[in-house]
Amino acid sequence: MSREVLDLGDRPSLLSDDDLWLFNEGNHSGLYEVLGAHPIRWRGKTGVYFAVWAPNAEAVSVVGDFNAWTPGKNPLFPRGVSGIWEGFVPEIGPGALYKYHMVSRYGWEGMKADPFAFFAEIPPKTASVVWDLSYSWGDGKWMKERRKKNALDAPISIYEVHLGSWRRGENGRFLSYRELAPLLVAYVKEMGFTHVEFLPVMEHPFYGSWGYQVTGYFAPTSRYGTPQDFMYLVDRLHQAGIGVIL
Repeated sequence: MSREVLDLGDRPSLLSDDDLWLFNEGNHSGLYEVLGAHPIRWRGKTGVYFAVWAPNAEAVSVVGDFNAWTPGKNPLFPRGVSGIWEGFVPEIGPGALYKYHMVSRYGWEGMKADPFAFFAEIPPKTASVVWDLSYSWGDGKWMKERRKKNALDAPISIYEVHLGSWRRGENGRFLSYRELAPLLVAYVKEMGFTHVEFLPVMEHPFYGSWGYQVTGYFAPTSRYGTPQDFMYLVDRLHQAGIGVIL
């Protein structure tokens, strides 16, 4: 994804006036493009733009392995009356661990993971991870035919699967998204299913919930690999003519 980097004078922003309008009226359908952590270049410097909605905060800052988790060292700034806090941290990039440190107007103070993060530490660790979602897809044929294959009058047979318990590796270890890809494609094709429906793969802290205690709707769980590894799994299914339901 690519958004225009706006120059507000003291900081960059990915939030246009239109974004704020749509957000304030509750109709923004692409918030993952403007909230969260996004590597950008601003005034010749590379770094990461952060934005989080915290309407009851008096102060918000980014803490992470790049500033020794020190509150206040990299502050965020409120954007109008939207409740969104934003800021720029130079000289960091993908792989950086971070959380938001918040001071509430009601006296609470603490750290929160990013609900719009694209990646997270492997549980039980809980930090968010700055990530670049670049990937070269090979599912062009499926995307062109998707509307026809998902039509109401098209034959559909759905295989529901929980990736962590469907197959395991040696000594019971989780298989990665990339390891699962050829196995799942072969099984689904052999059994005649047209679609795969994943039990929740979004990030969640408690494995026993089977993914239903979601903490990061935009991050595939790191238990099985990176976002690109998950993209590879979806890509392989699409290339085999198999639809994917999340």
